[in-house]
Amino acid sequence: MADKRRILTGITTTGTPHLGNYVGAIRPAIAASRRADVESFYFLADYHALIKCGDPARVQQSTLEIAATWLACGLDPDKVFFYRQSDIPEIPELTWLLTCVTAKGLLNRAHAYKAAVDQNVAAGEDADAGITAGLYMYPVLMAADILIFNAHEVPVGRDQIQHLEMARDVGQRFNHLYAEHLAVNGAAFTLPEARIEENVATLPGTDGRKMSKSYDNTIPLWLSAKELKKAILGIVTDSRAPGEPKEADASNVFALYQAFASAEQTAAMRQAFADGIGWGEAKQALFACVDAELAQPRARYEALIAKPEVIEERLLAGAAKARARCAPLIEKLRWAVGVRKLTDRAAPMRASAVAAVSALPQIKSYRETDGKFYFKLTDGDGAVLLQSRAFDAPKDVGRLSAALIDAGDDATALAGLLEQSTPPGTVLSVETIRAALGRLKAAKDREK
Repeated sequence: MADKRRILTGITTTGTPHLGNYVGAIRPAIAASRRADVESFYFLADYHALIKCGDPARVQQSTLEIAATWLACGLDPDKVFFYRQSDIPEIPELTWLLTCVTAKGLLNRAHAYKAAVDQNVAAGEDADAGITAGLYMYPVLMAADILIFNAHEVPVGRDQIQHLEMARDVGQRFNHLYAEHLAVNGAAFTLPEARIEENVATLPGTDGRKMSKSYDNTIPLWLSAKELKKAILGIVTDSRAPGEPKEADASNVFALYQAFASAEQTAAMRQAFADGIGWGEAKQALFACVDAELAQPRARYEALIAKPEVIEERLLAGAAKARARCAPLIEKLRWAVGVRKLTDRAAPMRASAVAAVSALPQIKSYRETDGKFYFKLTDGDGAVLLQSRAFDAPKDVGRLSAALIDAGDDATALAGLLEQSTPPGTVLSVETIRAALGRLKAAKDREK
């Protein structure tokens, strides 16, 4: 029987969960946890919280609220790995191992760091003023979170795609540098893939911008019914009166409604917008839809939040379960880098086995400064074999990348895919690409 696909999700413990967190991360993650073919990992990212929050009480309270939220929403800790990041000492240990192979130039390109530098320069400050090493090293800690359990998939927002790609780069680099020693123990990292829920990735807040604590436009998840209605009635809309047609796809009220409604309800509301539904009536419908979904979980949340000792017990049990899974990997990685007993000796290894691990090609997806999405196929030494054209959406990049790997060295299947993937007139070394994709497909098949 094939191994289950491992999916990892985390939320930083700096704030109170809001509707955007619920729709964009919590709800789809819990739904995925019920799949028979999936092994799910959920963690409270309290180490990440220290990068952006200097209030210890806020970090602790947020950890409690987020843990209670997941449990109230139906997460079964007996069927998943549910843990607090700081309870897994193997994660910071792996962070250091990865730090020692991560190129500084890679971290220099991280969006969050670059944005902070640009802001300082624009203000006439020193480029690194106020920037901590924690912010700079955030991508490495995130890579450790993912690679410690060899996750296959990580649900992320579009703003996190780069960090996921950096985790792949760091994992591949570690695999390459320690290929001979990793192959002895079979401990090479699985390279993770980003998974984006396209319809909820940018849930709007009360002002129409992306729902975010930084914009102060969130609707807290566990408001009472009365407070929830008040928050929804306060959503900013335009001045079109009842009877005037309204554009559903340009409305934050409709976007929120669609995130909670069924397909039939959404279609009916779209027609209502075209027919000129009043904003008050539309907001009342939105409140009814949201409250219907959250009423029962809200009652469970209120019971849980009143008993933090119960949540603490579940988190500690989850940490023990998670450590049992990742501790053997850390031991293998220690051995691979040379942090081992003086009496240990490496087993002899055939050169062909070394080459099989170290020279594996890979497909990298990324977003350029033009806002477009691209991918490239590289050989084991990093040489580019195939550079894609620009795509408007990451899902198109993911679809074609996956299709290329599935095609492997099938020349007939590749012909059409290469035409879709590259700019017109591109000259390709098709045989080299076929060989590289064939190896990737074989590696993927071995993972199943």
